[in-house]
Amino acid sequence: MTELATPPVEREQDVKRISHWIGGHLVEGRSGRSGPVYNPALGTQTGAVDFATPEEVDLAVQTAREAFESWRAMSLSKRTAIFFQIRELVHERHEEIARILTAEHGKVLSDAMGEVARGLEVIEYCCGIPELLKGDFSEQASTGIDVYSIRQPLGVVAGITPFNFPAMVPMWMWAPALACGNTFVLKPSEKDPSASLYAAELLKEAGVPDGVFNVVHGDKVAVDAVLEHPDIQAVSFVGSTPIARYVYETGTKHGKRVQALGGAKNHMIVLPDADIDMAADAAVSAAYGSAGERCMAISQVVAVGDAADRLVKAIENRLPKIKVGNGLEPDVEMGPLVTREHRDKVASYIDGAREQGADVVADGRESAPDGDGFFLGVSLLDNVTPEMDAYKDEIFGPVLGVTRVGTYNEAVRLVNENPYGNGTAIFTRDGGVARQFQFDVQAGMVGINVPIPVPVAYYSFGGWKNSLFGDTHIYGPEGINFYTRGKVVTSRWPDPATSKVDLGFPRTR
Repeated sequence: MTELATPPVEREQDVKRISHWIGGHLVEGRSGRSGPVYNPALGTQTGAVDFATPEEVDLAVQTAREAFESWRAMSLSKRTAIFFQIRELVHERHEEIARILTAEHGKVLSDAMGEVARGLEVIEYCCGIPELLKGDFSEQASTGIDVYSIRQPLGVVAGITPFNFPAMVPMWMWAPALACGNTFVLKPSEKDPSASLYAAELLKEAGVPDGVFNVVHGDKVAVDAVLEHPDIQAVSFVGSTPIARYVYETGTKHGKRVQALGGAKNHMIVLPDADIDMAADAAVSAAYGSAGERCMAISQVVAVGDAADRLVKAIENRLPKIKVGNGLEPDVEMGPLVTREHRDKVASYIDGAREQGADVVADGRESAPDGDGFFLGVSLLDNVTPEMDAYKDEIFGPVLGVTRVGTYNEAVRLVNENPYGNGTAIFTRDGGVARQFQFDVQAGMVGINVPIPVPVAYYSFGGWKNSLFGDTHIYGPEGINFYTRGKVVTSRWPDPATSKVDLGFPRTR
């Protein structure tokens, strides 16, 4: 492994250069522009990531294009063998990857390990690519005519990924894309880019040919170059809704397939018959895990009837037990936010909610640890109404709001009227109500007594409404379809009766 892939854990005072990965090796950027990379727990800069020019993006794309023909021609058995080796390396190095995540994103090591595990599940799913790419065959569709279908790769495809899951979300993209026979250009978040270079080295070590997987860093210049490049056939994106809309509109305008997953405002409904302790535990873990910086976080609890007082009290009682600090410390349960600016923006919602009439049960600024890290403690807002900014906006931080309603119907209406539709959950002991909820609710992923209903790798991940632009969810069966095109072949061979070959028995047709 090169020094650039080494987790910046022991050498926080060093500012390393983080370069592109093109054609199987590191390529230093020539734009003269770069962005800072921080250790959020210390508040210190640890890296400077090169920002790509359109010409450097083109170099990566042309390299991927040259590698495509031999990669797609490789036998499924050989490609599968490489994927099994990728699986083994990611499993073997999972803690190294997790430490990179903690050092640049800030999430606690246990969360980082969980992120790698969820990404590994998608890699394992893709180890079954010979089964996933099987087509259909119909003999004698008409007299002497057979019809069959096959799926073939698109060519060069790209991924644009967010800061909050710098290892897992790229795995959701490049694993199915490469398994299907495509080559890949990844534009990771400039806030925590080192995990992508580490992945590139692992893929090379596993036997992925040079040029099949490439990484270019950068900002909007690089994003636009990806979206407009004529040789990129498809783009996958995960991020905020405004950017997802932009990616979808720009990419499709330039003739590409696009799956663009946007933001979320996930509601968790708690009915009066629910196990309040279970619901409170779920709300705390789902709202404050990874400092709330995840699109599947529960950011709004909807408490129905007399569940409200009991639930708010139960959540409040749990908050002092959440230790906030450096994610590498073993007893820490929540780390810092990714940047100082994001921390301050999240904190501003606490004052805004108070000014707009909500009750601030816990103010995270009061429990944040001292130091230069980008810390914010856990915050709890009660009596949040749909007109408030804290309700309407995707805060993306450790701020949990509680909205009180009188009935199940009011609660479902709040979920369905929200412009986002990523995920939702309900806590109840009533099976009939739970079944009705999954029928009624307008969201792509639904949890029943499960606060974060992220599908397993053999289903697909994605929301509805403003949480998804395009019609294809990520990874799983829909991911395989996204990265391939269907082709139907209709074949007829000469009439066997006209053949001079002696079969040794009468011909049937």
